[in-house]
Formats: sequence, structure tokens, C-alpha cells
Amino acid sequence: MIKLVCLDMAGTTVLDGGVVQEAFETAVAEMGLVPGSEQNRKAVQYAIETMGQSKIEVFTEIFGGDAAAAAEANRRFEEAYGRSIASVGVTAVPGAVETIKELKAKGIKVVLTTGFSPETRDSLIGALGWEELVDDALSPADAGRGRPAPDMILTAMIRHGIEDVREVAAAGDTTSDLLAGTRSGASVVAGVLTGAHSREELAVMPHTHILESVTELPALLG
Repeated sequence: MIKLVCLDMAGTTVLDGGVVQEAFETAVAEMGLVPGSEQNRKAVQYAIETMGQSKIEVFTEIFGGDAAAAAEANRRFEEAYGRSIASVGVTAVPGAVETIKELKAKGIKVVLTTGFSPETRDSLIGALGWEELVDDALSPADAGRGRPAPDMILTAMIRHGIEDVREVAAAGDTTSDLLAGTRSGASVVAGVLTGAHSREELAVMPHTHILESVTELPALLG
């Protein structure tokens, strides 16, 4: 019996609409990687490939381990993402709210996980009005490491008193989500097709299911 479901945010429960990638592009351009240049192209491609991972870790890789540059790029990314939220708003994936309510009605704890910082995560949750909807929300800073490490899922287990990893389900739209779920030992590791990575990209990673949307999860869990 599943007692805990860990759901990714952008692309899984929250519509992305390309905003995350746009914020990345803004950040690396402001850091001097000129749009159209080979450096810029490689940086953006790496950001796409690593969607779902800790943003600060992604920037650290892009800037060759320079922690100061990574921190500044991450700050610029979060500012750009925040501006997008403020200007165009943010929208849930269709049916995501109802899905979360259905899971909770079954007595299942629902925890959001994300590669965003706690500040960006909380502003996103506030913009959606989800403060009372979910049981918890975790960022890499809360757990030690971001995806593809399993730390956020394991931290959610500890926080909510789940003793057996087989009582956990995890769902997300990126290959990193699938790796984190598999490494955590969760019995259900589902990819969803509403976000960054395609069915073909998800299919080559370890998983138990690939779903059109997170809305298919309650029926899957029974």
C-alpha cells in the first residue's frame, strides 16, 4: 500500500510553458555567454538535458566548478523565473489539484519535490495557492543533494514517518526524476509526459510506468 507520493513541480504538477528554459537562457546570457555562441548553446543544451536537477548544481557544472559564478547565475535565474511568474502568472497542470486531493483523500501523504531553491519553490506554491494543498515541499537545500540523488524522497519519508520504501511512489517529467525515484527504492517510479522530456527519453531510464499525466496516478495506485 502506498503511503507517500512524491511529485515533481515544474512540468509535472505545474505547467512549465518553457519558462524554466527561458530563465536559464536569460541567466547564462547575463553571465556573459552570448546568445548564439557555442558556449551559450552548450550551456542551454546542458540545462535542458539536466532538467529536474538542482539548479545550483547545474550552474556549477556549466561554469566549470566556479562556486561564485554558479551562485550568481542561480540568483539571476531565480530573478528571471520570478519575473515570469509575476508577469504571466503560473498554472497547474490540468487535473493536478484534483489528483492531489484524491490521493490525500485516500490517506496518502503528498510531498512536492523540486530543483528550485526554497525561496523560488515557496513563491511558486504561494502563486498557486497551494500552501494548504500538499503535506510538504522539498528542495535540494532541505535534503542534502538534489536529483538524481534520492535524498529529497528519503527526506520526505523521514519527515512523514514512512518506514518502508516500498510504500512510496514518485512521479516526474524528467530522466532525473526517474533516476531519483529508482535510487530511493520507491515501488512506483512514474514518468509523465507533460514536461521537459519525451516518452523516448524517459523510456530509456529505469521506471515502472510512463503516464500521459499525473492525473493517471490515483487509478494506478488503486
